Amino acid sequence: MPTTPTPTAAKTDAPPPRSVLRDTAFLRLWAGTTASGLATWALPFVLGLAVLHRDLGAAGLGLVLAARTAGFLVAVAVGGVLADRHSRRAVVLWSALAAAAAAPLLAAGLGRSLVLMTVAAALAGAGQGACRPAFQALTAETVAPERRQQANAAMTLAVRSATLTGPALTALLAAFLDVSTLLVGIGLLWLVAAFVPGKGGAAVNLAAEAAPRAGFRAEFLEGIREARRHPWFLAGLAALVAVIALGYSATSVALPLISRDRYDTQWVLAAAMTAYTVGALGGALVIARWRPRSQGWAAFAGLAAYGFAPLSLMLPVHPVVVVAAYAVAGIGIELFNVPWFTATQREVAPEKLARVSSLDFLVSYGLAPVGLALIAPAIDAFGVTSVLAVCAAACFLVPAAAALVPTARHLARTAPATTD
Repeated sequence: MPTTPTPTAAKTDAPPPRSVLRDTAFLRLWAGTTASGLATWALPFVLGLAVLHRDLGAAGLGLVLAARTAGFLVAVAVGGVLADRHSRRAVVLWSALAAAAAAPLLAAGLGRSLVLMTVAAALAGAGQGACRPAFQALTAETVAPERRQQANAAMTLAVRSATLTGPALTALLAAFLDVSTLLVGIGLLWLVAAFVPGKGGAAVNLAAEAAPRAGFRAEFLEGIREARRHPWFLAGLAALVAVIALGYSATSVALPLISRDRYDTQWVLAAAMTAYTVGALGGALVIARWRPRSQGWAAFAGLAAYGFAPLSLMLPVHPVVVVAAYAVAGIGIELFNVPWFTATQREVAPEKLARVSSLDFLVSYGLAPVGLALIAPAIDAFGVTSVLAVCAAACFLVPAAAALVPTARHLARTAPATTD
C-alpha cells in the first residue's frame, strides 16, 4: 500500500543550512559588533592605566565611569525607539560615530580637564548604549531564522575572546604607546563599528517610517507592552536581575577579598576570572550547535549555574575548586545568553524588537551598579559568608522559578512542532 512521505522525512532530505560564517553580510556585521564590544571593554581598562600613570585620580576615574554608565542607560532606551523608527543601520552608524568622537575628547581632557573627560565619557556611554539594541535588531534582519543561534554564538565568542586576550594586548601596547594614543585607538575601533557593517533588511523600518509616529514615551511604552506579551521574557529578566545584581555583584566584591585573605595570593582572583571567560567560550561553542528539546529549561539551568561561583567562595575549599566553579558559571552563562538573544529575535514582533532588546539591556545593566553599591555594606553588616549564601540561593532559586513560568520551557509562546 503506497504511503505519502511524512514531513519529517522531507525535512531530513533537505540540505543543512549554510554556515553563517560563509555569509559576507553577517561577517561584516560580526566585525562591526566585535569592534564595538572591544572598544566598550577597553575604555575602563585604559582609563585604569591613566590612574596608574597619575594622569587621572581615583575619584576622577569614578566620576568618568559613572558618567559613562549614565550615558549608556539613557541612550539604550532612546536607541531602542530610534532603531524601531528608522533604519537600524543608520542608528548603528550615528551612535558609533558619537562614541568615536568621544575618544579624542577624552584624550584632550586627560590630565587637563576633568569636566571635559566627564562630558566625553557620557557621550561615549551614549554611543555604546544606543548601538546595542540596534545591533540586536540588525542581526535579526541580516541572518535567516535557522542560523541566528549560530550567529549569536559567533558574536559572543568574539566578545569573550576579546575579554580574554584584551588585557595582555592592551598592556603590550601600553609599553609603546601613551594613554592618549590608546584612547584615540578606541575611537578607531568605533569607526570600524560605524562603517563596516552592511545594510540589513529595510522592510520593517521603511514601514515604520511611513506610518504616523506616536510620541517617544508612547513608543517606549508600546515596547513594554510587547515585552509583557511574552511571559518567558519577563521571567528571564527577573532571573537575570537576580544573577547580575546579587550573584555577579557579590562575587565581584568578595572574590578579591577571599583571594587575599583566605588564600593569601592574587593568583586565585586571576585564575578564577580567566576560567570564567574560558568557560564562556566553551559554552558558546557548545550552544552554537546544540539544540536541546526544552531549550528554555536548559537555558535557565545554565543561568542558575552561576550560583556555583558564590557557593565556592563560601566554603574553605581548595582554590582549584573555586576556579572550576567559575568555569562552570562561564559555561552556563552562555548556555543562557545565546538562546535568550535568539528567542527574542524570533518571538518579538520585528518592528518592536529594538525596543524590547533595549529593555533587556536597561534592566540588566541598570541594576548591576545598584547591586555593587549594596553588596559591600551588606558584607560589612552581615559578614561575607551570609551574603554569599543569600546570593547563591538567589542564583539557584530564581532561575528555577522562572523556568516554571508558562512559555518558559521553549522560550516561545507556542511549543515547537515535534518531528517524532
